[in-house]
Amino acid sequence: MSKRDYYEILGVSKDASKDEIKKAYRKLARKYHPDVNKEADAADKFKEAKEAYEVLGDEQKRTQYDQFGHAGPQSQGFGGGFGGAEDFGGFGDIFDMFFGGGGRRRDPNAPRQGADLQYTMTLDFEEAIFGKETDIQIPREETCDTCHGSGAKPGTEPKTCSHCNGSGQLNMEQNTPFGRVVNKRVCHYCQGTGKIIPDKCNTCGGTGKVKKRKKIHINIPAGIDEGQQIRVSGQGEAGVNGGPPGDLYVVVQIKPHEFYQREGDHVFCEMPITFAQAALGDEIEVPTVHGKVKLKIPAGTQTGKTFRLKGKGAPNVRGYGHGDQHVNIRVVTPTNLTERQEEILREFNDISGNQPTEEQHGTFFQRVKRAFKGE
Repeated sequence: MSKRDYYEILGVSKDASKDEIKKAYRKLARKYHPDVNKEADAADKFKEAKEAYEVLGDEQKRTQYDQFGHAGPQSQGFGGGFGGAEDFGGFGDIFDMFFGGGGRRRDPNAPRQGADLQYTMTLDFEEAIFGKETDIQIPREETCDTCHGSGAKPGTEPKTCSHCNGSGQLNMEQNTPFGRVVNKRVCHYCQGTGKIIPDKCNTCGGTGKVKKRKKIHINIPAGIDEGQQIRVSGQGEAGVNGGPPGDLYVVVQIKPHEFYQREGDHVFCEMPITFAQAALGDEIEVPTVHGKVKLKIPAGTQTGKTFRLKGKGAPNVRGYGHGDQHVNIRVVTPTNLTERQEEILREFNDISGNQPTEEQHGTFFQRVKRAFKGE
């Protein structure tokens, strides 16, 4: 299959300047570099752009390309000597040149931080309000106590890989029309570690790590809410090559409460009262998360009326005071009345003329009457 024109690949004209070619390549390299773009064809597109730049970015090679095309003066092609996108050798790591080391292969023996862990904790409603201290147990990888992380059987030690001499990389040399090109690849004998373990540790199987259950003390702050998390530094997976451990993130879930609901720092509840309390007014006791408080119910209170108890909600998790508790009133219609109760209510109904009060008449019930009349 014939190759695409290098100028077309970079999206520049044939009289483009060297700076324009360089700028076009940098744009494509940023977009398609395999360390950045995980799409299936990104590596091929990066390789294609890299090949085009390595030719058009060099005056001598560009002159040869303009004169002979892809065939080249010796009909060996311009792209045949370059490795795939995983090989950043040849004329130097162009990505490293442009982006300050972003494409440089990571040293396999360098210390690396361990992976972070996540643990989901379920709290009762009150526990989330007031906080708590508790111990949890989490499974995680830790450094093997038998080999102390080396992976080698006690009394032995890892050997330097004889294939890469401990570098973790192998140099692959290729001849091209422009000279010998050296590409670096991960040593497949030692998987890039630079070491071979002849006698592996029986406890960890040569990995240097074992799975354990670790007890960790957790301090849950007062006022924590659903979905919030607590970061416990250094309690994640063990680091690699002597690197620091990762962190543990404890994510909070809260059980629903039968009486309270919560929105942020505010607590909501519904209080039932009798018809007589609503009509005549009363002083009632309302439960809050901080204990019972007195609430005055004015005469004529209707269902749906909400009262605010300032500062009786949840504490702010960052220490910014407390929220409020909102009490929604529900007037309960009596059932299973005694004869005397029915008699009193009928008498009340006769006295009021089987009509709602004057205040109600002018508001809600007036609208109902107009609706029946079609007004």
